[in-house]
Amino acid sequence: MKENRVIILVGATAVGKTQISLELARKMNAEIVSADSRQVYRYMDIGTAKPAAEERGQVPHHFIDIRNPDEYYSAGEYGRAARRRVAEIFEREKQPLVVGGSGFYIQALVDGLFAPQISVPEIKEKWHRRVEKEGKDKIFALLEKIDPKSAQRLHPNDVQRVVRALEVHELTNVPLSAFQPGREEAADFDTVFFGLTRKRDRLYQRIEARVDAMIEAGLFLEVRSLMEKGYDERYNALQTVGYREVFPCLRGEISRQDSIAAIKTNSRRYAKRQMVWFRRDKRIHWLDADMLSSAELIKAVLKSL
Repeated sequence: MKENRVIILVGATAVGKTQISLELARKMNAEIVSADSRQVYRYMDIGTAKPAAEERGQVPHHFIDIRNPDEYYSAGEYGRAARRRVAEIFEREKQPLVVGGSGFYIQALVDGLFAPQISVPEIKEKWHRRVEKEGKDKIFALLEKIDPKSAQRLHPNDVQRVVRALEVHELTNVPLSAFQPGREEAADFDTVFFGLTRKRDRLYQRIEARVDAMIEAGLFLEVRSLMEKGYDERYNALQTVGYREVFPCLRGEISRQDSIAAIKTNSRRYAKRQMVWFRRDKRIHWLDADMLSSAELIKAVLKSL
């Protein structure tokens, strides 16, 4: 394998990245650099599907549990810190293996972060319809809640830019203000990208099964514990699928059944947005996780290096 080459494994939520990454890391003497924008936060274990403590004990993991939920952590900060960590892993003569579904984190690490060019006409049109139906002021108030920095520099009458900020947030789950206006220099290491994919209906089945497992594991208790610590959906970290749907239930505003249904629906939508993001990156070698066993997936990755 080429020296100073970083392996990057991507894919939608619930596609099976964790299992493959652990097996691959053990075979390659690798350390895992997490590229998940929510696993960086403490106390958010079940809803973010963090690798178990036992798994992290078997393979070193980086960028998990490094911030509290009320602390802001930008993709730019991650990109710079992750580059330093990759260099340290190389110095230990280990293999860096970047694993995650947060496309903007991976972009910040590899390419440098800049205002995203991605756009989905259906999402943009949806926000324009909401402006027409609900009014500019109400939609601007929503932007103030999810991206206050962008709201500070925009006027409610600047509908195009307000809608663009909301579109970017929906696509990336990160405020537009977190992105830099100009491109930073690319990383000084080589990369090889692999992506796990599944048929949509199979992926959706796995998402629903994962949500059911999270509920069984105590997701509602985890969210209640966060509330008791003073954390709620006011904080960007908790504007996350699996958390933001539970707070209203715990306040008695919606039923438990409706909360769970919303988590499943929003998880499917999130997976779709992830694939929209990753499909545009032609560097990714896609592997069909429906057709290949874990051993075959590992073999395919190793053969391509």
